[in-house]
Amino acid sequence: MNLAELSTPTDQQRMIASMRPTKFEEYVMCKSLNIRKSEFGFSMLEVMVILGIISIMAAIAVPSFSRWLPGSRLKSAARDLYSNLQLTKIGAVRTGSTWAIVFDPGSPQGRYYICSDPGANGIWEGPAGDDTVDKIVDLANYKSGLDYGHGNATTPIETTFDDEITFGGNVVVFSARGTCNSGYVYFDNSKNNTSYGVGTRTVGSINLKKWSGGSWQ
Repeated sequence: MNLAELSTPTDQQRMIASMRPTKFEEYVMCKSLNIRKSEFGFSMLEVMVILGIISIMAAIAVPSFSRWLPGSRLKSAARDLYSNLQLTKIGAVRTGSTWAIVFDPGSPQGRYYICSDPGANGIWEGPAGDDTVDKIVDLANYKSGLDYGHGNATTPIETTFDDEITFGGNVVVFSARGTCNSGYVYFDNSKNNTSYGVGTRTVGSINLKKWSGGSWQ
């Protein structure tokens, strides 16, 4: 092999040389990598700003949520009683027998019992007697101090608040035809700034009303 052959690049060497990036291409690649890094990374200052915004939003949201929660629980308790009255009525019609809800205001916080049979003595007493109790609803489970009460309402839906339960004997009884005795049950909570009344008429209709500062609606 002579000197001329050594100094002349082979085809393989030319191919390798052509695959190497130029100085300009190396510059563009570096800039591209820097851009990607800045797109997907956060500086300490950016993290601190984001945490600050989250803290401010939490400070605003938590008190609002705390004010909203008791009212939401009160509304849920009223709606649940409305639904349970409907279910008790349906149970009486479906089975062709009397069903009842027995309200108990004497517990530390009230409760009520859905019963499908009054037992041998024929008296609706809930678990205090020998009734068949299908469901127990404990008002304490709603939290926020929810109980029987009429809050800041100044007038009853009918003639009296009584002991916050105006059904005779604190019992509403549905017949096999879906009719029942009339009355209302009042709910409030520890805020005492509003209340709900849930009740029935003798034809079997079920009503839910809310005290709105000057009237029941």
